[in-house]
Amino acid sequence: MEISETQNKMVPPRHIAIIMDGNGRWAEQHGYLRVKGHEVGAETVDRMVSACAEIGVEVLTLYAFSSENWQRPALEVAALMRLLRHYLRRETKRLIEKNIRLRAIGRLERLDSAVRKELEEACRKTSSGSGMILNLAISYGGRDEICDAAAAICREVQSGKYTCDEVDEKLINAHLDTSGLPDPDIMIRTGGEFRISNFLLWQLAYAELYFSDTLWPDFSKDELLRIIDDFQQRERRFGRVIERGKYERDR
Repeated sequence: MEISETQNKMVPPRHIAIIMDGNGRWAEQHGYLRVKGHEVGAETVDRMVSACAEIGVEVLTLYAFSSENWQRPALEVAALMRLLRHYLRRETKRLIEKNIRLRAIGRLERLDSAVRKELEEACRKTSSGSGMILNLAISYGGRDEICDAAAAICREVQSGKYTCDEVDEKLINAHLDTSGLPDPDIMIRTGGEFRISNFLLWQLAYAELYFSDTLWPDFSKDELLRIIDDFQQRERRFGRVIERGKYERDR
């Protein structure tokens, strides 16, 4: 699917967030071990990163590993961590070539020291990229993020840096892991489930939500572009009433 004439005329979504669900089920359907699904899913990550950078998306946030995923079998967690290290080693050079900057959010201190070192090194090497930001949510939970932000603000209020009356949305935003990034315009979940699974709970307040039956390893650029095309036809009123005929998409 080519980018439509409508898409060429309109600004692409600034920020797309994706819950990459269905790797394990894809593997089971094809008679593989679950880790094979994660390996094939990593190839889909490559395609989506390239597609989003190509059409001018500013930020792509991928839910790579949730805080709840630590409860999975130890062998699967270890395999996921090995796959993450492999991805970072393989892709860092390509991210630099594509001018993409890598960021990571979540309780990264829970990661194995070798994985964390690899991640920090990849973020450092791509830090000068001025194109799209690839934001990986790893060991991430939306409730954890809000709790951490609240605790940090409490300490600053206690120290006298702020008063209680100064705590507002802007201050909370500044203490979230996504500080400095625009809120997602679109949240896509693959795999046929209809929930957001503790992902970007604060930031998704006005995001357009898309739930795809496609398992992540089978998710394609064509489907991504169809979602973006549909998104560009939606009215995003953000609680306002907009007079017909005078609507212009609010970024």
